[in-house]
Amino acid sequence: MAPATPQSFANHTRWVPLYHFVLSSILLVNLVWSLFQAYRNFSWPTLLAVLMALAYFGLFFFMRIFALTAQDRIIRLEMQLRLERLLAADLKPRISGLTKDQFISLRFASDAELPALVREVLEKNITDRKEIKSRIRDWQADHLRV
Repeated sequence: MAPATPQSFANHTRWVPLYHFVLSSILLVNLVWSLFQAYRNFSWPTLLAVLMALAYFGLFFFMRIFALTAQDRIIRLEMQLRLERLLAADLKPRISGLTKDQFISLRFASDAELPALVREVLEKNITDRKEIKSRIRDWQADHLRV
């Protein structure tokens, strides 16, 4: 089912409330509480509680980083295949020169505008994700994101 509001540069950021707000808040409260207990009554069990709270927080961040890294690799591969199909012969050898951030930003461009946008990004050496995304006129939504 498509979302009610079409995706665009202004609203393409994805927030998962249970993950970004609820789970992160619970883990933060747990860490602060563990630190408070260790400060108030230091012992091996309270030290262990602090270490476990830090480990949970680390798991929380690494879970996200690992998933985003896998997603970025898939986007890079998808974009390499797409660019190989769409770019003019003079630009194809330069595909390998695009950075991860450039691939990720360019994925939102339509097939019609992608070749010109890639040329502009390469010629002007534009590396900022927001700047590249803001140049896209025909935004292609990506709802299958981590």
